[in-house]
Amino acid sequence: MVSFLSACAGPRPALPPLAKVTAPERWRESGGVETSIAADWWKLFGDPVLDDLVAKALERNTDLLIAGTKVEEARAQFRSAASRLSPSIALDGRAGRSRSVNPFGVGVDQAQATGELTISYEVDLFGRVSATSDAARKAFQASEFARDATRTSLTATVVSGYALLRGLDEQLLLVEETVKSRELELAVVRRRTEAGYGSKLELAQAQSALEAAARLVPATRRSIAQQENALSVLVGDVPGDIPRGKRVESMLRIPVPGALPSELVRRRPDIAEAEMRLASTDRSLDAARARFLPTFQLSGAGGGVASTLLGDPISLFSLGGSILAPLFQGGELRAQADAAAARRDAAAFAYRGTVLKAFEEVENAMTGVDRLFQEQEALDRQVAATTTALDLARRRYRSGYASYLEQLDAERSLLEVRLQALSIRSERVTAAIALYRSLGGGWTR
Repeated sequence: MVSFLSACAGPRPALPPLAKVTAPERWRESGGVETSIAADWWKLFGDPVLDDLVAKALERNTDLLIAGTKVEEARAQFRSAASRLSPSIALDGRAGRSRSVNPFGVGVDQAQATGELTISYEVDLFGRVSATSDAARKAFQASEFARDATRTSLTATVVSGYALLRGLDEQLLLVEETVKSRELELAVVRRRTEAGYGSKLELAQAQSALEAAARLVPATRRSIAQQENALSVLVGDVPGDIPRGKRVESMLRIPVPGALPSELVRRRPDIAEAEMRLASTDRSLDAARARFLPTFQLSGAGGGVASTLLGDPISLFSLGGSILAPLFQGGELRAQADAAAARRDAAAFAYRGTVLKAFEEVENAMTGVDRLFQEQEALDRQVAATTTALDLARRRYRSGYASYLEQLDAERSLLEVRLQALSIRSERVTAAIALYRSLGGGWTR
């Protein structure tokens, strides 16, 4: 019969070939020196303010707290599934008192008490119960890895947000400096106009240039306030001010990490989570297939009855076993097994997708670190050239060899490239942070 029922289950479905993924031999971009990443890698910036923000986020961030509760839920579900591997014991006790009339018309008082201890145990002969327990255990481990992935992402988001905030601070200093410079320039043009050396057009152009720069001040402050609010919520606070530490320039000194593609799988918690989800669904498939096979149940009970109608208490006991073999259930077991196989295959494809996404994130981060450095070098040269062009334009204007519009164009160009240079520095920091995150953020199994 067992052979017949096993045949009903059919052959075990293999993993789909497309679910497999092979790590590349090397990265497209050359990363940093291959080394292990410290779990508290953000401390490499040497900024106590940043350290405090990350510590608060790890303690109070709502997403991380929710991930922690999901771990506890999965732990409880695992304990529940594992408990089915042990016998179940129940105690039943009853007592009562009654008064009745016997056939002779005499009232009879009776007191009676019964007690029974029942033990039952399912013999896991074909591994259905253990497979269910293993599936729950691996789901519990997956929830732990999911919490670790949330933690890794959270720290990187906080550090990136802080770097962006410091970059906006420096942009605000630049536009405020530009406003002061254009106020002085407007005063010079006004004096030239009043002395007859300039025109009202030049005065209007200088006023327009000042207002254009002044407009950037509230816009930048708005961006700063929004970034502060976002960081406040990340660390578990209501929106508010964020303290400041080191400048973006000092954050550029963080070393660039590296790792072999083959090492990435054991470094990222999201990959570990996907792997455990796959393992859990695979064991659930085993449990579904085991339902085609018989279940064996052993039971025993012992107790006693005491009554005023009996001279002495009477002991009672029973021992027994049962076997239940599914013969026909209208295709329900086959449908459940097919559904379990489909869930296992979906988890396999999800694992492949997670690994491929991890490779993509590392490649993008490495490309960002390398190309943004080259872009910053080019922008620095452009800033130097534009500064020289502005100095020459000012000399030509004040000597009467050029119009004021030529100087204005040079000023606009310089402000634009200086803002771009500041933005590139922030992007370089966030690219380095993205590389730390994509390489696992110091997490190891």
